[in-house]
Amino acid sequence: MNIPIKTLQCFLTLVETENFTRAAQKCFITQPTLSKIIQRLEESLGETLLIRNNQKVELTQAGQLFEHSAREILGQWHRLQEDMSNLSGLKSGRLRLGVCPMMSSLIIGLLTSYRKRYPGVELHMHEYGGFGCEQALLNNSLDIAFTALPTTHETELVNQPLTKYPLLACLPEGHPLAEKDHLNWQDFQPYPFILYNEDFSLAKLINRLSRKAGVQLNIAFRSGQWDFLAAMVEADMGVAILPEPICNRLSTSKLVFKPMQPAMTWDLALIWRQSLPLTPAAKALLELSKQKTER
Repeated sequence: MNIPIKTLQCFLTLVETENFTRAAQKCFITQPTLSKIIQRLEESLGETLLIRNNQKVELTQAGQLFEHSAREILGQWHRLQEDMSNLSGLKSGRLRLGVCPMMSSLIIGLLTSYRKRYPGVELHMHEYGGFGCEQALLNNSLDIAFTALPTTHETELVNQPLTKYPLLACLPEGHPLAEKDHLNWQDFQPYPFILYNEDFSLAKLINRLSRKAGVQLNIAFRSGQWDFLAAMVEADMGVAILPEPICNRLSTSKLVFKPMQPAMTWDLALIWRQSLPLTPAAKALLELSKQKTER
């Protein structure tokens, strides 16, 4: 069996887009060419990998098995290319970096320093929630990722803590809880709660801590965008919990922020896969982050 790397890349692009037209555009080939590539792949394997219909493409059981192996192979190929191109020092390469949307504004300084120090490295950034970053690392689709702790796959991932910020209750002006000096989990029970999407690490942390306190939050809405979440609170659609840096950016809005008791923090970190060595580009980012943390 002789399957070109390009074929694996085309197959995974098709899996991600779930559509032949979009996948062909991303692969810079025509749709008929992509169809022939996938057909030859299936003939070579002797298995049907995809279920095709008018709306989207779905994986068969064989396709699911092949997807996992294809990601591993492409990940190893990427790492081999990075190692070979950087034998004499980090002058070029590609860094596949995962970033949680809420963290993007907080890591600009680090990424700017990295870009200045290693101008030959291409930064390929992918936005995921915390759980999405973990899955992409385990699929070998990322080299390293920014996320919040704790991780779900603690035994499979390594982390380097970066910094931590207080988590504050976010209330609309005039809310009954706005008169209190601090809030606890029981205070939230009578009110609708606005939470992050389920794949966000912060959503998992809030759920875990509230349950530990014996409180079942009345989750009314979810959002992956902190500004929309804050807008819903301002419109008196519910209450929420936000990291302090986000609260500071909302200081001109009609919102009130209160500390939690016991205090909670949003712990940011870099995470990577324990069973794989870091690529030179990822290792350089990790070292730079340590230098900035130690200052």
